[in-house]
Amino acid sequence: MSILSTLILGTGSYAPARILTNEELSKTVETSNEWIFTRSGIRERRIAAPLESVSDMGAEAARRALEDAKVSASEIDLVIVATVTPDAPMPAVACHIQHKLSIPSNAACFDLNAACSGFIYALDTACAMISSGRYKKALVIGAEKLSSVVDWKDRTTCVLFGDGAGACIVGATLEPNIGLLGTKLGAFGGSADLLYIPGGGSNKPATPDSIASGDHFIKMKGKEVFKLAVRVMDEAARDILEQHGYKADQISLVIPHQANLRIIESISQYLKLPMDRFFVNVDRYGNTSAASIGIALDEARKAGKVKKGDLMLLVAFGAGLTYGSALIRW
Repeated sequence: MSILSTLILGTGSYAPARILTNEELSKTVETSNEWIFTRSGIRERRIAAPLESVSDMGAEAARRALEDAKVSASEIDLVIVATVTPDAPMPAVACHIQHKLSIPSNAACFDLNAACSGFIYALDTACAMISSGRYKKALVIGAEKLSSVVDWKDRTTCVLFGDGAGACIVGATLEPNIGLLGTKLGAFGGSADLLYIPGGGSNKPATPDSIASGDHFIKMKGKEVFKLAVRVMDEAARDILEQHGYKADQISLVIPHQANLRIIESISQYLKLPMDRFFVNVDRYGNTSAASIGIALDEARKAGKVKKGDLMLLVAFGAGLTYGSALIRW
């Protein structure tokens, strides 16, 4: 019997306790609440405790997703974590989370790096693996500790990013035209130098010189990223709608990557959809990269903005430069 679709069975999210406001940032770097908010729509972000790891945050979001889905950890046979800030280069964060949640040893566990598009990439990967019939229930997590890779003296980047985790449980269904209807993924690898961390990999291992020069912090060409982000998110949204024969006005809710309010407003204008159909929490969390859409999806559900039968669009862009869109019938 073939599997026709995959469903999101439950969601969960976690944000660290510490709130770092724009006013607090203005005391340590040359900026102001007005400067940050008018350029990004961000008012505050969450910062993980020094000993709080990505796997800690991801595990807590996963626990909440399991509870929401009424699925036990023993039923999970696939764990995928999207992140650019793993606990360590190896092993995978997914393996740490497997251990922390007592997920059985027969579960496949791995990390995926597609930056801010990571949650959509991980969701598509999990759904494809479940649709193969070889896996039953997947735990998909986006988790980041971006506070560990930003230069807190660089106001062009440190004001934008925050920490957190979002998760969902994915399972199979034979019911047609429900769950994940399709995805559109891609990348512009030639633009990788617009948003990247130059140090820390095999190409530029950590040395005293690389650390002194700040090569292990996020580097970004903001204006160029903004322009490309708006274009590719618009195209990814239109492409997935066209593939499945829908018009933008049939979308009940858009959950975009929460990078910048101005980008989201631009997508709203391009798609000719009112902002009240876009879920926005960038003002409270900033850009949490791969955690962004997972956190937003969970909050949207808890706020009653997601109802059975709704047609939803997820859309994102990230370093790489990657992009992705997903169409979901809830």
